[in-house]
Amino acid sequence: MKYEECLDYLEQTSRFGIKLGLENILYLLKELNCPHFSFPSVLVAGTNGKGSVCAMIQSALQRHGFKIGLYTSPHLVRVEERIRINQELISPNDFCQLLSFLQERINELLSSKRLAFHPTYFELLTVLAFLYFAQQKVDLAILEVGLGGRLDATNVVTPLVSVITTISRDHVEHLGRTIKKIAAEKAGIIKPGIPIVCGQLQRSALEIVASRAKEVGAPLIRVFDRKKLVKIDKDDFLYAYYNKGEKYVFRPGLVGDHQARNAAIAIATLGVLEERWKPIEKEKIIEGIEQVIWEGRLEKIGDKPEVYLDGAHNEEGAKALRHFIERKRPGKLILIFSMLKDKAIRRVARYLFPLATKVFITSIPFWRAAAPEEIGKITSDLNVPKVIVPDCLQALKIAKLAAGEGGMVLVTGSLYLVGEIKKRLKNADVPD
Repeated sequence: MKYEECLDYLEQTSRFGIKLGLENILYLLKELNCPHFSFPSVLVAGTNGKGSVCAMIQSALQRHGFKIGLYTSPHLVRVEERIRINQELISPNDFCQLLSFLQERINELLSSKRLAFHPTYFELLTVLAFLYFAQQKVDLAILEVGLGGRLDATNVVTPLVSVITTISRDHVEHLGRTIKKIAAEKAGIIKPGIPIVCGQLQRSALEIVASRAKEVGAPLIRVFDRKKLVKIDKDDFLYAYYNKGEKYVFRPGLVGDHQARNAAIAIATLGVLEERWKPIEKEKIIEGIEQVIWEGRLEKIGDKPEVYLDGAHNEEGAKALRHFIERKRPGKLILIFSMLKDKAIRRVARYLFPLATKVFITSIPFWRAAAPEEIGKITSDLNVPKVIVPDCLQALKIAKLAAGEGGMVLVTGSLYLVGEIKKRLKNADVPD
Protein backbone atom coordinates (compact mmCIF):
# COMPACT_ATOMS: atom_id res chain seq x y z
CA MET A 1 0.00 0.00 0.00
CA LYS A 2 1.02 3.57 -0.62
CA TYR A 3 0.99 6.02 2.29
CA GLU A 4 -2.45 7.49 1.54
CA GLU A 5 -3.85 3.99 1.12
CA CYS A 6 -2.43 3.07 4.53
CA LEU A 7 -4.19 6.04 6.11
CA ASP A 8 -7.44 5.10 4.36
CA TYR A 9 -7.16 1.51 5.61
CA LEU A 10 -6.60 2.74 9.16
CA GLU A 11 -9.56 5.08 8.85
CA GLN A 12 -11.72 2.17 7.77
CA THR A 13 -10.69 0.16 10.84
CA SER A 14 -11.77 3.04 13.09
CA ARG A 15 -15.38 2.17 12.26
CA PHE A 16 -14.99 -0.95 14.41
CA GLY A 17 -14.86 1.40 17.41
CA ILE A 18 -13.49 0.29 20.77
CA LYS A 19 -13.67 -3.42 21.57
CA LEU A 20 -12.14 -4.21 24.93
CA GLY A 21 -10.80 -7.74 25.18
CA LEU A 22 -7.59 -9.66 24.53
CA GLU A 23 -8.67 -12.81 22.70
CA ASN A 24 -8.47 -11.34 19.21
CA ILE A 25 -5.10 -9.63 19.59
CA LEU A 26 -3.60 -12.62 21.39
CA TYR A 27 -4.56 -14.93 18.54
CA LEU A 28 -3.18 -12.51 15.94
CA LEU A 29 0.10 -12.14 17.85
CA LYS A 30 0.41 -15.92 18.12
CA GLU A 31 0.02 -16.20 14.33
CA LEU A 32 2.80 -13.62 13.99
CA ASN A 33 5.18 -15.58 16.25
CA CYS A 34 4.60 -13.43 19.33
CA PRO A 35 6.71 -10.35 18.54
CA HIS A 36 5.76 -8.83 21.92
CA PHE A 37 7.95 -11.43 23.64
CA SER A 38 11.04 -10.29 21.69
CA PHE A 39 11.93 -7.42 24.03
CA PRO A 40 11.55 -6.45 27.70
CA SER A 41 8.98 -3.74 28.41
CA VAL A 42 7.51 -1.23 30.82
CA LEU A 43 3.70 -0.91 30.87
CA VAL A 44 2.23 2.44 31.95
CA ALA A 45 -1.45 2.98 32.75
CA GLY A 46 -3.31 5.86 34.39
CA THR A 47 -5.97 8.48 33.80
CA ASN A 48 -3.50 11.34 33.36
CA GLY A 49 0.25 11.73 33.04
CA LYS A 50 1.03 8.35 31.52
CA GLY A 51 2.32 9.79 28.24
CA SER A 52 4.56 12.26 30.08
CA VAL A 53 5.90 9.52 32.37
CA CYS A 54 6.63 7.30 29.35
CA ALA A 55 8.47 10.18 27.66
CA MET A 56 10.57 10.88 30.78
CA ILE A 57 11.56 7.23 31.17
CA GLN A 58 12.48 7.03 27.50
CA SER A 59 14.44 10.29 27.71
CA ALA A 60 16.50 9.01 30.65
CA LEU A 61 17.19 5.59 29.15
CA GLN A 62 18.16 7.00 25.75
CA ARG A 63 20.94 8.95 27.46
CA HIS A 64 22.46 5.65 28.57
CA GLY A 65 22.92 4.61 24.94
CA PHE A 66 20.04 2.13 24.98
CA LYS A 67 17.76 1.63 21.98
CA ILE A 68 14.34 2.38 23.46
CA GLY A 69 11.01 1.82 21.76
CA LEU A 70 8.12 4.11 22.72
CA TYR A 71 4.46 3.40 21.95
CA THR A 72 1.92 6.08 22.92
CA SER A 73 -1.49 7.42 21.96
CA PRO A 74 -3.13 9.42 20.60
CA HIS A 75 -1.01 11.19 18.02
CA LEU A 76 -1.21 14.93 17.42
CA VAL A 77 -0.43 15.38 13.72
CA ARG A 78 0.87 12.14 12.18
CA VAL A 79 -0.01 8.59 13.15
CA GLU A 80 3.70 7.69 13.08
CA GLU A 81 4.13 9.73 16.27
CA ARG A 82 2.72 6.78 18.19
CA ILE A 83 5.67 4.51 17.34
CA ARG A 84 9.24 5.71 17.77
CA ILE A 85 12.70 4.60 18.76
CA ASN A 86 14.85 7.06 20.71
CA GLN A 87 12.48 9.86 19.68
CA GLU A 88 12.80 9.01 15.98
CA LEU A 89 9.39 8.29 14.50
CA ILE A 90 8.84 5.15 12.49
CA SER A 91 9.39 6.11 8.85
CA PRO A 92 6.39 6.28 6.50
CA ASN A 93 8.04 3.54 4.44
CA ASP A 94 8.47 1.15 7.39
CA PHE A 95 4.99 2.02 8.61
CA CYS A 96 3.40 1.19 5.25
CA GLN A 97 5.40 -2.00 4.76
CA LEU A 98 4.36 -3.37 8.14
CA LEU A 99 0.74 -2.27 7.74
CA SER A 100 0.56 -3.87 4.27
CA PHE A 101 1.97 -7.09 5.70
CA LEU A 102 -0.56 -6.99 8.54
CA GLN A 103 -3.48 -6.33 6.20
CA GLU A 104 -2.55 -9.36 4.10
CA ARG A 105 -2.19 -11.68 7.13
CA ILE A 106 -5.38 -10.41 8.73
CA ASN A 107 -7.36 -10.97 5.53
CA GLU A 108 -6.01 -14.54 5.34
CA LEU A 109 -6.98 -15.23 8.94
CA LEU A 110 -10.43 -13.71 8.51
CA SER A 111 -11.18 -15.62 5.30
CA SER A 112 -10.11 -18.90 6.91
CA LYS A 113 -12.29 -18.08 9.97
CA ARG A 114 -9.25 -18.38 12.26
CA LEU A 115 -9.61 -14.76 13.36
CA ALA A 116 -13.03 -13.92 14.73
CA PHE A 117 -13.05 -10.16 14.15
CA HIS A 118 -11.03 -7.62 12.26
CA PRO A 119 -8.66 -5.89 14.69
CA THR A 120 -9.64 -2.40 15.82
CA TYR A 121 -7.62 0.70 14.97
CA PHE A 122 -5.79 0.56 18.31
CA GLU A 123 -5.17 -3.20 18.13
CA LEU A 124 -3.74 -2.84 14.64
CA LEU A 125 -1.33 -0.09 15.68
CA THR A 126 -0.33 -1.99 18.82
CA VAL A 127 0.57 -5.10 16.83
CA LEU A 128 2.41 -2.94 14.29
CA ALA A 129 4.42 -1.37 17.12
CA PHE A 130 5.33 -4.81 18.49
CA LEU A 131 6.45 -5.98 15.04
CA TYR A 132 8.53 -2.85 14.52
CA PHE A 133 10.23 -3.03 17.92
CA ALA A 134 11.02 -6.72 17.38
CA GLN A 135 12.32 -6.04 13.87
CA GLN A 136 14.52 -3.19 15.10
CA LYS A 137 15.77 -5.21 18.08
CA VAL A 138 15.09 -2.57 20.73
CA ASP A 139 16.71 -3.01 24.14
CA LEU A 140 13.42 -2.20 25.86
CA ALA A 141 9.98 -0.84 24.93
CA ILE A 142 7.87 1.58 26.94
CA LEU A 143 4.18 1.00 26.28
CA GLU A 144 1.40 3.41 27.17
CA VAL A 145 -1.93 1.75 27.91
CA GLY A 146 -4.64 3.11 25.66
CA LEU A 147 -7.79 2.65 27.73
CA GLY A 148 -8.17 1.20 31.21
CA GLY A 149 -5.71 -1.64 31.54
CA ARG A 150 -7.22 -5.06 32.14
CA LEU A 151 -8.60 -5.47 28.61
CA ASP A 152 -6.35 -3.03 26.77
CA ALA A 153 -4.45 -4.35 23.76
CA THR A 154 -1.10 -3.46 25.36
CA ASN A 155 -1.82 -5.73 28.33
CA VAL A 156 -0.51 -8.81 26.53
CA VAL A 157 3.10 -8.23 27.57
CA THR A 158 4.81 -9.41 30.73
CA PRO A 159 6.65 -6.22 31.67
CA LEU A 160 9.65 -5.76 33.93
CA VAL A 161 7.58 -3.21 35.85
CA SER A 162 4.03 -1.89 35.63
CA VAL A 163 3.00 1.67 36.43
CA ILE A 164 -0.28 3.36 37.38
CA THR A 165 0.13 7.14 37.36
CA THR A 166 -3.25 8.45 38.55
CA ILE A 167 -6.84 7.26 38.70
CA SER A 168 -9.82 9.56 38.21
CA ARG A 169 -13.06 9.68 36.24
CA ASP A 170 -12.63 9.29 32.48
CA HIS A 171 -13.96 6.91 29.82
CA VAL A 172 -16.76 6.05 32.25
CA GLU A 173 -18.83 4.43 29.49
CA HIS A 174 -16.14 1.74 29.15
CA LEU A 175 -14.49 1.59 32.58
CA GLY A 176 -17.35 2.26 34.98
CA ARG A 177 -18.81 5.30 36.72
CA THR A 178 -17.09 4.95 40.08
CA ILE A 179 -13.45 5.38 41.06
CA LYS A 180 -13.44 1.82 42.43
CA LYS A 181 -14.59 0.35 39.11
CA ILE A 182 -12.10 2.41 37.14
CA ALA A 183 -9.33 1.41 39.58
CA ALA A 184 -10.23 -2.25 39.15
CA GLU A 185 -9.81 -1.94 35.38
CA LYS A 186 -6.46 -0.18 35.67
CA ALA A 187 -5.28 -2.65 38.32
CA GLY A 188 -5.76 -5.32 35.66
CA ILE A 189 -2.20 -4.62 34.44
CA ILE A 190 -0.80 -5.90 37.75
CA LYS A 191 0.80 -9.30 37.17
CA PRO A 192 2.12 -11.98 39.54
CA GLY A 193 5.52 -11.06 40.95
CA ILE A 194 5.89 -7.96 38.72
CA PRO A 195 6.48 -4.72 40.69
CA ILE A 196 3.77 -2.08 40.37
CA VAL A 197 4.75 1.58 40.74
CA CYS A 198 1.80 3.61 41.97
CA GLY A 199 1.36 7.40 41.79
CA GLN A 200 -0.94 9.64 43.82
CA LEU A 201 -4.29 7.84 44.15
CA GLN A 202 -7.47 8.47 46.07
CA ARG A 203 -7.84 6.17 49.05
CA SER A 204 -10.59 4.08 47.43
CA ALA A 205 -8.46 3.58 44.30
CA LEU A 206 -5.34 2.79 46.30
CA GLU A 207 -7.21 0.12 48.26
CA ILE A 208 -8.20 -1.61 45.02
CA VAL A 209 -4.67 -1.46 43.61
CA ALA A 210 -3.06 -2.62 46.87
CA SER A 211 -5.54 -5.48 47.18
CA ARG A 212 -4.83 -6.68 43.65
CA ALA A 213 -1.06 -6.40 44.18
CA LYS A 214 -1.27 -8.44 47.38
CA GLU A 215 -3.51 -11.03 45.72
CA VAL A 216 -0.98 -11.78 42.96
CA GLY A 217 2.19 -11.19 44.96
CA ALA A 218 3.25 -8.04 43.10
CA PRO A 219 5.54 -5.69 45.08
CA LEU A 220 3.78 -2.31 45.47
CA ILE A 221 5.93 0.83 45.25
CA ARG A 222 4.04 3.92 46.43
CA VAL A 223 5.79 6.91 44.89
CA PHE A 224 4.44 9.53 47.29
CA ASP A 225 4.52 7.57 50.52
CA ARG A 226 5.71 9.79 53.41
CA LYS A 227 5.94 12.96 51.28
CA LYS A 228 9.05 12.06 49.30
CA LEU A 229 8.57 14.89 46.77
CA VAL A 230 9.61 18.33 48.05
CA LYS A 231 9.44 21.70 46.32
CA ILE A 232 12.73 23.49 46.97
CA ASP A 233 12.04 26.79 45.20
CA LYS A 234 8.40 27.75 44.65
CA ASP A 235 9.31 30.38 42.04
CA ASP A 236 11.77 28.26 40.07
CA PHE A 237 9.98 24.90 39.76
CA LEU A 238 12.92 23.22 41.54
CA TYR A 239 12.09 19.93 43.26
CA ALA A 240 13.75 17.18 45.23
CA TYR A 241 12.58 13.58 45.21
CA TYR A 242 13.96 11.01 47.63
CA ASN A 243 14.12 7.48 46.29
CA LYS A 244 15.96 4.58 47.94
CA GLY A 245 18.11 6.91 50.01
CA GLU A 246 19.13 9.01 46.99
CA LYS A 247 18.17 12.67 46.55
CA TYR A 248 17.19 13.71 43.01
CA VAL A 249 17.10 17.48 42.47
CA PHE A 250 15.53 18.56 39.19
CA ARG A 251 13.56 21.13 37.22
CA PRO A 252 11.10 19.23 35.02
CA GLY A 253 11.51 19.89 31.32
CA LEU A 254 7.71 19.83 31.10
CA VAL A 255 5.78 22.73 32.61
CA GLY A 256 3.57 22.52 35.70
CA ASP A 257 3.70 21.16 39.23
CA HIS A 258 1.92 18.02 38.04
CA GLN A 259 4.96 17.27 35.88
CA ALA A 260 7.12 17.14 39.01
CA ARG A 261 4.83 14.36 40.25
CA ASN A 262 5.17 12.62 36.89
CA ALA A 263 8.95 12.97 37.18
CA ALA A 264 8.89 11.32 40.61
CA ILE A 265 6.92 8.40 39.14
CA ALA A 266 9.50 8.10 36.35
CA ILE A 267 12.37 8.14 38.87
CA ALA A 268 10.74 5.42 40.99
CA THR A 269 10.12 3.30 37.87
CA LEU A 270 13.72 3.69 36.73
CA GLY A 271 14.80 2.59 40.20
CA VAL A 272 12.89 -0.67 39.73
CA LEU A 273 14.35 -1.11 36.25
CA GLU A 274 17.85 -0.79 37.67
CA GLU A 275 17.13 -3.67 40.03
CA ARG A 276 15.50 -5.89 37.41
CA TRP A 277 17.27 -4.93 34.18
CA LYS A 278 20.46 -2.86 33.79
CA PRO A 279 22.50 -0.24 35.69
CA ILE A 280 21.06 3.28 35.41
CA GLU A 281 22.93 6.46 36.37
CA LYS A 282 21.34 9.07 38.61
CA GLU A 283 22.82 12.00 36.65
CA LYS A 284 21.39 10.71 33.38
CA ILE A 285 17.98 10.22 34.97
CA ILE A 286 17.95 13.88 36.04
CA GLU A 287 19.22 14.98 32.64
CA GLY A 288 16.49 12.99 30.92
CA ILE A 289 13.76 14.52 33.08
CA GLU A 290 15.07 18.06 32.60
CA GLN A 291 15.49 17.76 28.84
CA VAL A 292 12.45 15.67 27.95
CA ILE A 293 10.31 16.83 25.05
CA TRP A 294 6.62 15.92 24.95
CA GLU A 295 4.36 17.98 22.74
CA GLY A 296 0.86 19.13 23.62
CA ARG A 297 1.35 19.22 27.39
CA LEU A 298 1.51 22.89 28.37
CA GLU A 299 3.58 23.35 25.25
CA LYS A 300 4.53 26.97 24.77
CA ILE A 301 4.33 28.09 21.13
CA GLY A 302 4.31 31.88 21.42
CA ASP A 303 5.24 35.00 23.38
CA LYS A 304 3.57 38.41 23.74
CA PRO A 305 1.05 37.03 24.34
CA GLU A 306 2.18 33.70 25.71
CA VAL A 307 0.41 30.89 23.86
CA TYR A 308 0.14 27.39 25.37
CA LEU A 309 -1.28 24.16 24.03
CA ASP A 310 -2.53 21.59 26.52
CA GLY A 311 -4.64 18.50 25.93
CA ALA A 312 -6.46 18.52 29.30
CA HIS A 313 -9.68 16.60 28.61
CA ASN A 314 -10.91 15.47 32.02
CA GLU A 315 -11.36 16.85 35.54
CA GLU A 316 -7.94 15.86 36.81
CA GLY A 317 -6.22 17.45 33.82
CA ALA A 318 -8.34 20.59 34.19
CA LYS A 319 -7.41 20.88 37.89
CA ALA A 320 -3.69 20.69 37.05
CA LEU A 321 -4.17 23.29 34.33
CA ARG A 322 -6.10 25.58 36.67
CA HIS A 323 -3.28 25.35 39.20
CA PHE A 324 -0.79 26.38 36.52
CA ILE A 325 -2.93 29.37 35.46
CA GLU A 326 -3.41 30.53 39.05
CA ARG A 327 0.35 30.48 39.55
CA LYS A 328 1.05 32.35 36.32
CA ARG A 329 -1.64 35.01 36.98
CA PRO A 330 -1.77 36.32 33.41
CA GLY A 331 -3.10 39.82 32.81
CA LYS A 332 -5.76 38.38 30.52
CA LEU A 333 -6.52 34.74 29.91
CA ILE A 334 -8.19 33.88 26.62
CA LEU A 335 -9.31 30.26 26.20
CA ILE A 336 -9.70 28.44 22.91
CA PHE A 337 -11.80 25.43 23.81
CA SER A 338 -13.25 22.32 22.23
CA MET A 339 -13.92 18.79 23.47
CA LEU A 340 -15.15 15.42 22.34
CA LYS A 341 -18.85 14.87 22.87
CA ASP A 342 -18.31 11.77 25.02
CA LYS A 343 -16.21 13.70 27.55
CA ALA A 344 -17.30 15.53 30.72
CA ILE A 345 -17.51 18.93 29.03
CA ARG A 346 -19.18 20.83 31.86
CA ARG A 347 -16.93 19.31 34.55
CA VAL A 348 -13.80 20.46 32.68
CA ALA A 349 -15.23 23.85 31.75
CA ARG A 350 -16.20 24.75 35.31
CA TYR A 351 -12.53 24.57 36.36
CA LEU A 352 -11.23 26.67 33.48
CA PHE A 353 -13.92 29.06 32.22
CA PRO A 354 -14.18 31.18 35.41
CA LEU A 355 -10.47 32.04 35.10
CA ALA A 356 -10.86 33.38 31.56
CA THR A 357 -11.53 36.88 30.30
CA LYS A 358 -13.14 35.36 27.22
CA VAL A 359 -13.67 31.88 25.78
CA PHE A 360 -13.57 31.12 22.07
CA ILE A 361 -15.41 27.86 21.48
CA THR A 362 -14.17 26.19 18.32
CA SER A 363 -14.53 22.90 16.45
CA ILE A 364 -12.45 19.81 15.73
CA PRO A 365 -12.77 17.98 12.38
CA PHE A 366 -13.42 14.64 14.06
CA TRP A 367 -16.66 12.65 14.22
CA ARG A 368 -16.50 12.37 18.02
CA ALA A 369 -16.13 16.12 18.48
CA ALA A 370 -18.86 18.12 20.21
CA ALA A 371 -20.42 20.87 18.12
CA PRO A 372 -19.47 24.36 19.35
CA GLU A 373 -23.15 25.20 19.79
CA GLU A 374 -23.58 22.17 22.06
CA ILE A 375 -20.59 23.18 24.17
CA GLY A 376 -22.05 26.68 24.43
CA LYS A 377 -25.37 25.26 25.60
CA ILE A 378 -23.77 22.95 28.17
CA THR A 379 -21.71 25.81 29.62
CA SER A 380 -24.33 28.57 29.27
CA ASP A 381 -24.59 29.20 33.02
CA LEU A 382 -20.82 29.73 33.43
CA ASN A 383 -20.57 33.48 33.67
CA VAL A 384 -17.85 34.34 31.14
CA PRO A 385 -18.14 35.89 27.66
CA LYS A 386 -18.20 33.11 25.07
CA VAL A 387 -17.86 33.40 21.31
CA ILE A 388 -18.19 30.61 18.76
CA VAL A 389 -15.42 30.65 16.13
CA PRO A 390 -15.67 27.34 14.22
CA ASP A 391 -12.24 27.63 12.54
CA CYS A 392 -9.59 26.96 15.21
CA LEU A 393 -6.82 28.85 13.44
CA GLN A 394 -9.04 31.91 13.08
CA ALA A 395 -9.91 31.55 16.78
CA LEU A 396 -6.19 31.58 17.61
CA LYS A 397 -5.63 34.74 15.59
CA ILE A 398 -8.50 36.58 17.27
CA ALA A 399 -7.55 35.27 20.73
CA LYS A 400 -4.00 36.61 20.43
CA LEU A 401 -5.31 40.06 19.62
CA ALA A 402 -7.75 39.88 22.54
CA ALA A 403 -5.06 38.80 25.00
CA GLY A 404 -2.63 41.59 24.14
CA GLU A 405 1.12 41.43 24.73
CA GLY A 406 0.82 40.85 28.49
CA GLY A 407 -1.86 38.19 28.35
CA MET A 408 -2.07 34.46 27.76
CA VAL A 409 -3.86 32.30 25.20
CA LEU A 410 -4.56 28.72 26.21
CA VAL A 411 -5.72 26.14 23.67
CA THR A 412 -7.24 23.22 25.56
CA GLY A 413 -10.01 20.66 26.01
CA SER A 414 -8.68 17.90 23.80
CA LEU A 415 -5.44 16.56 22.35
CA TYR A 416 -7.34 16.38 19.07
CA LEU A 417 -7.76 20.18 19.17
CA VAL A 418 -4.06 20.59 20.00
CA GLY A 419 -3.16 18.32 17.10
CA GLU A 420 -5.40 20.22 14.70
CA ILE A 421 -3.84 23.54 15.69
CA LYS A 422 -0.32 22.13 15.26
CA LYS A 423 -1.19 20.61 11.89
CA ARG A 424 -2.76 23.83 10.64
CA LEU A 425 0.16 25.94 11.86
CA LYS A 426 2.60 23.73 9.97
CA ASN A 427 0.70 24.42 6.78
CA ALA A 428 0.18 28.14 7.26
CA ASP A 429 1.88 31.23 8.58
CA VAL A 430 1.56 31.69 12.33
CA PRO A 431 -1.35 34.12 12.87
CA ASP A 432 -0.34 37.68 13.74
